[in-house]
Amino acid sequence: MQINTDDAILSIHLLVVPHLQASRARLFKEYKEVQREKVADPDIQLVCDDTNIFKWTALIKGPSETPYEGGIFQLAFAVPEQYPLQPPQVRFLTKIFHPNVHFKTGEICLDILKTAWSPAWTLQSVCRAIIALMAHPEADSPLNCDSGNLLRSGDLRGYQSMARMYTKLAAMPKKG
Repeated sequence: MQINTDDAILSIHLLVVPHLQASRARLFKEYKEVQREKVADPDIQLVCDDTNIFKWTALIKGPSETPYEGGIFQLAFAVPEQYPLQPPQVRFLTKIFHPNVHFKTGEICLDILKTAWSPAWTLQSVCRAIIALMAHPEADSPLNCDSGNLLRSGDLRGYQSMARMYTKLAAMPKKG
């Protein structure tokens, strides 16, 4: 049996394109929703790349009554073509001292970005979940062992001091 490569390419294209169109439509819907919610959620500023709807950035405010309060943290989103069936890859671009964030890469350990993902989540709700994680770190699954060890050993003061210092150094506007 001989396979016509043009037919095979067309078949693959027909399978992929509707999926891409669905992803783009979902992201465009989220983009419009973000534009409407700018005033409603002042803690999150989500921005789509001008040339690629699969690349987004966010600025999130550090939660109050945490060592991150007063900081503005930048996140990078790489949205897969299979979105919303697969989660976006999200990482901190701003350095942060947190047990669930890799200090060098900014990778985030959060179940909804891995095994607990659901298409019901949006990029905006992912930002909210990250803000909640900032306020309630999970020291038992650390990507930053130094931060996790401080919390696990009960040294809350040491953890908060380090987190506050890095917030001031990396996430707050420089004065003067």
